[in-house]
Amino acid sequence: MKTATLNLRISPPLKEGIKIAANKEHRSIANMIEMLIRKHCNDSGIEITEIYGTKRESSNG
Repeated sequence: MKTATLNLRISPPLKEGIKIAANKEHRSIANMIEMLIRKHCNDSGIEITEIYGTKRESSNG
């Protein structure tokens, strides 16, 4: 699967918070942010399609 780059600026305390959360779940910061975006979209009824046009199933429901 191709990936896209997303650059963003956040406050240092928010960065530290996401770093701690990622470490607790043994994830990278990038993976943690991706997981949070997918969860938010899923909770909001926004379908995320992958490169092949199929919906990716989440591991938590």
